Amino acid sequence: MRKLSMLVAGAMFAVAAPSIVQAQDKDIVETAVAAGSFKTLAKLLTDAGLIETLKGPGPFTVFAPTDEAFAKVPAATLAALGKDKAALKNVLLYHVVAGKVMAADALKLAGKGAKTVEGQEAKISVMGGVPMINQAHIVKTDIVAKNGVIHVIDAVILPPAK
Repeated sequence: MRKLSMLVAGAMFAVAAPSIVQAQDKDIVETAVAAGSFKTLAKLLTDAGLIETLKGPGPFTVFAPTDEAFAKVPAATLAALGKDKAALKNVLLYHVVAGKVMAADALKLAGKGAKTVEGQEAKISVMGGVPMINQAHIVKTDIVAKNGVIHVIDAVILPPAK
């Protein structure tokens, strides 16, 4: 059954993945901004002082929540994060993995964790044939930037309480 799940997930990644092209001229931040569906993420990265980090050499893998994903977060939670720069930074860095982890490599981590830049692990899994990180569905993969890769997710993931 696990083998079947991995095959289905592999097919899902292949369908969700745009054709992989050579690294683009844009960095992760520029690539996300150009996509137009990560305005909230870009604003929060600016607020947390992480723009220059993600424009750096990397490589980085970013599990990027869309604007719709951020819209699901209660307004009070976003407001609280806006007032606590350290907490905001931790939440955002929980969406980043050091290195360039393409979809095929992420699939190999199914049932395991991926250590985030925040310091804790996020669980990679396949549920019902859908690849996930924690409780977020990975809806688009392998958006290549010159300093890493973006995988689009449909929810904001939060680091476990320490």
